[in-house]
Amino acid sequence: MMQTDKALRLRLGHSPDPDDAFMWWPIVSDEGSAAGFDTRGFHFEQVLDDIESLNHRAQVGELEITAISCAQYPYVADRYALTACGSSMGDNYGPKIVARRAMGLEELTADGVTLAVPGERTSAFGAASLLLGPGAFRFQVVQFDQIISRVAGGQFDAGLVIHEGQLTFAEAGLEMIVDLGSWWTSRNGMPLPLGVSAIRRDLDDSHGPGTLQRVTTVLLESLRFALAHREEALQYALRFARDTPPSLADRFVSMYVNKWTLDFGDLGREAVRTFLRQLNEAGLVPEPPSIEFIDPG
Repeated sequence: MMQTDKALRLRLGHSPDPDDAFMWWPIVSDEGSAAGFDTRGFHFEQVLDDIESLNHRAQVGELEITAISCAQYPYVADRYALTACGSSMGDNYGPKIVARRAMGLEELTADGVTLAVPGERTSAFGAASLLLGPGAFRFQVVQFDQIISRVAGGQFDAGLVIHEGQLTFAEAGLEMIVDLGSWWTSRNGMPLPLGVSAIRRDLDDSHGPGTLQRVTTVLLESLRFALAHREEALQYALRFARDTPPSLADRFVSMYVNKWTLDFGDLGREAVRTFLRQLNEAGLVPEPPSIEFIDPG
C-alpha cells in the first residue's frame, strides 16, 4: 500500500570519506539545502558507516539507499537494485596492497605472512583474491582507517588500503606492492567496480510506481549540483578527509567522482557483470539472481 508524502524519508548510507561526502553534499547537508537544491519532496537522512558495516546492513535491507561494495551485491540483489549513478570506479587505478618493504606477489601468500584487509565483502578484497588466489593468503579484517598505521607499526606484513589511503600510504613509509585497479584494467580492459549505490526495490511498493526512478533522478542531480559547485562541495568533503591535505583530498575526489559516477554507461555495466562473474567463477560470491540498473526517470 502506498504511504503518504509524510513518509518520504529516505536513509542514505555512505562511507565517511571525501568522495561520498562530495557526491551527496547537496541532499544531506544544510549548505546544500541552503543553496536551493530541490529534492523533489524526498528527505534524505545521512547515515555514516564504514563500507564493510554498510555491506552487512544491506544484508537485512536496513537502509533505503546505501553505498555497498560491488562484491557485496550478489548477497543483496533480492532486496536492492543498483542506481545508474553514484558508483566509484577505478579506471586503471584502485585499492593497493602496501608493505614496509618491497615484496613479490609470491611473498604475500607465503606461510606466516598476514595481510590487513578492510573486510571480506569489499571489492578490494575480491580483487586481491582474484589476483593472489581465493584462500591463498592469510588475512585479518581491520578497520580501514587503521590499516596503514598498523602495517607501518609492524603488526601486519602488508595491508590492503582503500579510500584516501590509496594516496597517503607513502607518507607512512610504506611501499606499493600492487595497484589492483591497474592490474584489473590491464587484464580486462575496463574499469574496476568498487563502490556502487544500491536502492531498495520495495520503494515502488511503499511510495508508488516510479519511485525508484524519481529517487535516482535526485541522486543524479545531486552529483551534477556538486560538480557545478565544486569548491563548496569540496569544503564540505574535507570534513571527512581524516587530516588528508586538501590537495590530496581534491585529487581523491577527482579519481572517484567522474563520468563513471554520473552514469555507468555500457562499459561500466559490463565491468560490473564481468567482475561479479569472475568472483562467482572463483567461488568467492554466489551468482546474483539479477543485476538491475535503475536509470533516472
